Amino acid sequence: MITRKPITGAPPVNDKKTTDAPATTSAGGVPAPETSSDRDVADFIAKMKTLKPATGDRGRLVFAMDATMSRAPTWDLALQLQSEMFSTVKDVGGLDVQLVYFRGMGECRASKWVSDPDSLARLMRSVACQGGLTQIGKVLTHARDESGRRRVNALVYVGDSMEESIDALCARAGELSLLGVPVFLFQEGDDLTASRAYKEIARLTNGAWCRFDRGSARQLRDLLTAVAVYATGGRRALLSLSEKREGGGARLLLQQLKPRAAGA
Repeated sequence: MITRKPITGAPPVNDKKTTDAPATTSAGGVPAPETSSDRDVADFIAKMKTLKPATGDRGRLVFAMDATMSRAPTWDLALQLQSEMFSTVKDVGGLDVQLVYFRGMGECRASKWVSDPDSLARLMRSVACQGGLTQIGKVLTHARDESGRRRVNALVYVGDSMEESIDALCARAGELSLLGVPVFLFQEGDDLTASRAYKEIARLTNGAWCRFDRGSARQLRDLLTAVAVYATGGRRALLSLSEKREGGGARLLLQQLKPRAAGA
């Protein structure tokens, strides 16, 4: 059974709500589906080629989710894609994952570390969105503290907005960089404030940022899976995944890894 523990100790939250231009609507007032640009995905893949495979002990990955109300419209889609990612990682093995989520009035919780992706998938499905402000600072602080106890190989964050001090978040990102923890941020929608913050966190930690929307959901799921698999077993694990039907992301990643030395 997975226990959920609250997380505290984040940078102060900026109470001023950031507003952005309304989304484009189609005839009838229904929001038109957005599509990530090929450039976003290309940039994300390019970042992957600088990664070094995990060696020795089991890999450890913190998977964090924004569960505030703004994500409710696409919550089920996100859970489906994230569950599929864990299912693929289960076949590879060698990866321990911890789920972190925030929502509501200051609620931010972390599961225990588990090696069974099915347990995390069940826990994710039990989380419902609640109104509140973002708590990305708590997520970064938690990943820093966890890595201080035992190395964390990567932090994956899925969200759509940012309502905190960007300078405070960058300070936390700098601490993660010193510990060698890359942050991979997947952004739903096109909130400009979030984009600016996510890109800077990725830059500071030698991670990557990429958009996440209905138009690119499958490709981003494949890339996310490839990142997790590579962190677990390196190039050999990616080669194995690329031979499978669902290995599109691994094949894209391997194309970027070609210039590297054979043992990289």
